[in-house]
Amino acid sequence: MRPRPFAVVSLVLVATACSPAGYRGPVSAHFDGDQFHNDPAAPHPGFLELLRWQVTADRIAWPDWEDWAPGHGPTKPPALVEDGVRVTWVNHSTMLIQMAGVNVLADPVWSDRVGPTSWLGPTRHHAPGVRFEDLPHIDAVVLSHDHYDHFDLPTLERLTARDAPKVFAGLGTHALLEGDDIRPHKELDWWQCASVGTVRICALPAQHNGRRGLTDRDERLWVSFWISSAAGSVYFAGDTGFGPHFARIHERLGSPCVALLPIGAYKPRWFMQTSHMNPEDAVRAHDALRPELSIAMHFATFRQSDEGMYEPAGELYLALAHGKRAPFVVPEFGESHLVHCPAGGGAGAAALPDAR
Repeated sequence: MRPRPFAVVSLVLVATACSPAGYRGPVSAHFDGDQFHNDPAAPHPGFLELLRWQVTADRIAWPDWEDWAPGHGPTKPPALVEDGVRVTWVNHSTMLIQMAGVNVLADPVWSDRVGPTSWLGPTRHHAPGVRFEDLPHIDAVVLSHDHYDHFDLPTLERLTARDAPKVFAGLGTHALLEGDDIRPHKELDWWQCASVGTVRICALPAQHNGRRGLTDRDERLWVSFWISSAAGSVYFAGDTGFGPHFARIHERLGSPCVALLPIGAYKPRWFMQTSHMNPEDAVRAHDALRPELSIAMHFATFRQSDEGMYEPAGELYLALAHGKRAPFVVPEFGESHLVHCPAGGGAGAAALPDAR
């Protein structure tokens, strides 16, 4: 089924009107004074390529809505986790990470549509695995980048009104958060950290891009996160293509106890490959990071590419069929994993500097 180019043009034009300015600061290896860049360079397609894809796309149909299977439904996580690390897949890239009595929510999305307005953008195909009202108190939120399916301002407003968690995101996101009264918040550059209680949160490289409209391309930094405490460490990849950053992260920080890796939104490859891993790429990332456990995410919630709803899961199983490695699981909505991590694993984050 082919999407309508008019809808795509409308999406970006509406977004242009509501995209505040991004980062202004000193030049670095991944910031030229105006825009952020992948390091090493990994150019991503522009607007003309987007139109080409939309005109030629041959998408596999998704069900309009998928109900819970019999005997299944939303889960209710515990209020706190003091022993071990507990990770719950809510939907898309929304992950609840609980350790050392601190609750961290990654890329929270409870909206029915992700886009610049309530009527424009991809719509949800499955209910969240945890109802918003069943969430425990959230102490911190981490945001990987500014795309609507990860940086969902309506959900952030609800969380701020309920719990006022501290929000961590990449450089350039201040105006976007401040404009919607999302406080407190802190910007982080790659390889910078902050703390919430005894939990350390570090922003790390990713291979992606940033944009909420036509005029703000790459003005906000995209990041992954390393979340750690004495209980263990979790690496949240955010949204990323496969690149050498995985090996660099392992070299500097060691192996995370748990890695949360995206597997969906990868077709067509000519358009998606620099920004989104396919399942084979995710296995390569898993092998580079060497975690005790990897958990798949970024699939089966919002249709954003040409593959089917559960095609990423099937392709991941095929990619894992050869070779011996630590577990890499495809969760059901709301599924949790409690892991007791080896002592001292991924302790390299302690050497990273705190953001000012």
